[in-house]
Amino acid sequence: MACVKRIRLSTHASRYISKRGFTLAEVEAAIRTSLWSAAELGRLGCRKDFPYGKEWNGKVYATKQVRPVFVEEATEIVVVTVYTYYF
Repeated sequence: MACVKRIRLSTHASRYISKRGFTLAEVEAAIRTSLWSAAELGRLGCRKDFPYGKEWNGKVYATKQVRPVFVEEATEIVVVTVYTYYF
């Protein structure tokens, strides 16, 4: 059975949790269930849509998309930053 690597948010990514409105659970779900692709600066990225149906910054959105950018290391996945889109 394959080893499941720990997912850790960098300090930078952690600082944006409330500002961008994502959760660690959403980031983990995106990384564990979505297709990875090459991202800028040799990093990796993926994206996952989540049903939302709530207000964000004064407007109600049906969907929230979480897009983590990360580096896969030998023993863990380090999330460099997370982008969040509402639509």
